[in-house]
Amino acid sequence: MELMQILDFCAETKNIWILIGKIVRIVLIVIPIIIVLLGTFDLGKAVMAGEDKEIKEAQKMFIKRLVYGVIIFFIPYLVAGVYSLFDGMSTEGGDTNEGTNLCWKCAIKGGKC
Repeated sequence: MELMQILDFCAETKNIWILIGKIVRIVLIVIPIIIVLLGTFDLGKAVMAGEDKEIKEAQKMFIKRLVYGVIIFFIPYLVAGVYSLFDGMSTEGGDTNEGTNLCWKCAIKGGKC
């Protein structure tokens, strides 16, 4: 695909990429809030029970949730990094893939494409 075709595609589907960007931003805000609330609830419940075993299990679950939250938080950046790896590579026909991540950049920047 030529760069102009990619630019045209991104321009034609700009609203979709902006919507995707908004959804990604909402997820990046909501996930940490949910993790903190669930962790606080579980740890509070375990402390109220007063058993060491329950407190340790709640701590393990909280740490797992934190790890999952960090992974979810970095997925958009990982996708952008993978797209940038393929940017500028040549295909079998000798064409270059310049601009393969232009649409994704449009989503991440919130419509400033």
